[in-house]
Amino acid sequence: MTKPPRGYKGSKRSQGESGQVRMKHTKVKTARGRKLSSKLWLERQLNDPYVIEAKRKGYRSRAAFKLIELNEKFDFLKSGARVVDLGAAPGGWSQVAAEIVLAGKNAGHGKVVAIDIQEMEEIPGVAILHQDFMADDAPDALKAALGGEADVVMSDMAPFAIGHASTDHLRIMALCEAGLHFALEVLAPDGVFLAKVLQGGTEGDLLTILKRDFRIVRHAKPPASRQDSAEMYVVAQGFRGRQTEEEIG
Repeated sequence: MTKPPRGYKGSKRSQGESGQVRMKHTKVKTARGRKLSSKLWLERQLNDPYVIEAKRKGYRSRAAFKLIELNEKFDFLKSGARVVDLGAAPGGWSQVAAEIVLAGKNAGHGKVVAIDIQEMEEIPGVAILHQDFMADDAPDALKAALGGEADVVMSDMAPFAIGHASTDHLRIMALCEAGLHFALEVLAPDGVFLAKVLQGGTEGDLLTILKRDFRIVRHAKPPASRQDSAEMYVVAQGFRGRQTEEEIG
């Protein structure tokens, strides 16, 4: 069962004989032509406390709470930080990042650059690039918009799932690897890389690279991540800095 986000204030509630407050479950009638899967998805959305709270707080998606919870656990977003958000649409993560890094005593140094192939409405203080991160010119465009090193590179990118577990895993890991290679080019020393993976976590060569280039590598599944979802996140902190060819050799 999905737990409500911190500070959640439900609107449809009833009180039973025991005095316990419980949420009323909204049911969706099956309209003509609507598939059962669509009905179930809509019903889940209407009854998801994270969806409801995201609307109340003005976040563009429930995913905003995933970043909030991850940051509460690992404390990587700070006033004045420079952040790159890969696969940002519809913008929930960028909103949360901007609220933190563009506020406080170091706000003047903060910056958020977001990229997604999908169109996104403007977010105050966020530079948005509407292009495919996997395009050859995307990394250079991001670097130009950032204008320097990044403190955090975060990715909630995910391909369209086809329902074949091993194929979906390979596709999402390919996006994670692409995000990591970009992060290694732009992160400042002690920087952070955050990315979505699937259960089973990072594997093989990718995990080797993470442990080589970051001091701390951990996996986490924030409460806002649906329990029936295989997604989780890798959080790599303490970037050791770019190595010279002599060091690599």
